[in-house]
Amino acid sequence: MISKAGKLGSRLVPHLALLPMTLTVVVAYLATIAWTVKVSLSSSRTLPVDNFIGLSQYARLFDNERWIMSLNNLAIYGVLFIVACLLIGFLLAVFIDQNVKGEGILRTVFLYPYAMSFVATGLVWQWILTPGIGVENSIRQLGFSNFQFDWIIDQDMVIYTIVIATVWQASGLVMAMLLAGLRGIDEDIWKAARMDGIPVWRVYLSIIIPMLMPQFATVLLLLTTAVVKLFDAVEAMTQGGPGTASEVPAKFIMDHLFGRANLALASAGAVMMLMPVLALLIPYLYARARKAGR
Repeated sequence: MISKAGKLGSRLVPHLALLPMTLTVVVAYLATIAWTVKVSLSSSRTLPVDNFIGLSQYARLFDNERWIMSLNNLAIYGVLFIVACLLIGFLLAVFIDQNVKGEGILRTVFLYPYAMSFVATGLVWQWILTPGIGVENSIRQLGFSNFQFDWIIDQDMVIYTIVIATVWQASGLVMAMLLAGLRGIDEDIWKAARMDGIPVWRVYLSIIIPMLMPQFATVLLLLTTAVVKLFDAVEAMTQGGPGTASEVPAKFIMDHLFGRANLALASAGAVMMLMPVLALLIPYLYARARKAGR
């Protein structure tokens, strides 16, 4: 018979094992979020001060044209980035799921870009997209002397170059996650569909994709988080230029935090960028908790 002390110890061991991570979450995440909110409600500049001025920093933030432009850029970037990653990643997953030859090599090739840092990706794509070298120069050497591809220095098009670079990097991760979901689908579903003469595209649309919704939800959360924290690729490729045409909120925050010594305004921007992540994360965690409860 196991003693009461033994039973109590067996129940405590898992909680003790989780204690370091719990402390990390509470101190490193929740406490810093609370501190950032507090600073955003003050008039802090170079160093934090303990006065309270209400929502004045948030009013200043949304009166700032540079912040509004960064939000517009992020909206354009976010929609294109998420849609392109989901579409390309799903198509790559479907392709590899056909048991093609060299599947292991293809998975590695498609996933490898995600192992690179966004700084390295940005620098490589900056070289590829710079007029006079890279793509433009290669096409002109093929005989198309009037070919022009100057998006990276065009204020209206520069944000799309960042979409191209980051989609190239992130699509492999989407492919890997959706491929894992596809491999978990019962083969009997495909056999039944073939016996009923259902077109392949209809099977994917009506059966497979709905079954992959948990994977799509996870991917969407990861991609949305990547959109919100977009900084490295912009800094490496365009430094927010030309002018402020490719400005994004994370760069605005970093510039005001370190370059302009405006701690409170930068904190207000950081708090605002936390909102869309929480708007997705809280319903996602609630749905998972309900599912686990059932």
